[in-house]
Amino acid sequence: MVQTSNKDRVDALIDHFWQNGYLTISRKFGTYLPAPNPIGNYEVDAIAKLKKKVVMGITLTEKDLDDPKLPSRLNFLATRHTKYSNRRVTLFVGVPNKLLTKAKEIISMLSEEAQYQIKLVGLRSTNA
Repeated sequence: MVQTSNKDRVDALIDHFWQNGYLTISRKFGTYLPAPNPIGNYEVDAIAKLKKKVVMGITLTEKDLDDPKLPSRLNFLATRHTKYSNRRVTLFVGVPNKLLTKAKEIISMLSEEAQYQIKLVGLRSTNA
């Protein structure tokens, strides 16, 4: 059974951004773009924008979904605002398609504001 690598998951998230018209500002595992700076104590996989709207993207594995600290991480990242314009930042959470229901359950336990700012993205998996 071949597992999807971190780079493949980030590439799938970037593809989702591009399909929705977002311009990637920074991303992990990129050749030409810099890696995004950590937000608080948390790593982010990609940052993009569409006009003046800024979005962050993270990818999660099954191991990440079992982490008891995940709800606090999602809540922190989903309630961020831009530094100068104080606009809300949307958080795109990429998870393998087979784990979407588990991710939805975790997100349903978060605050209303955080739930509103999180968009789940089902990522294709290359499992054999």
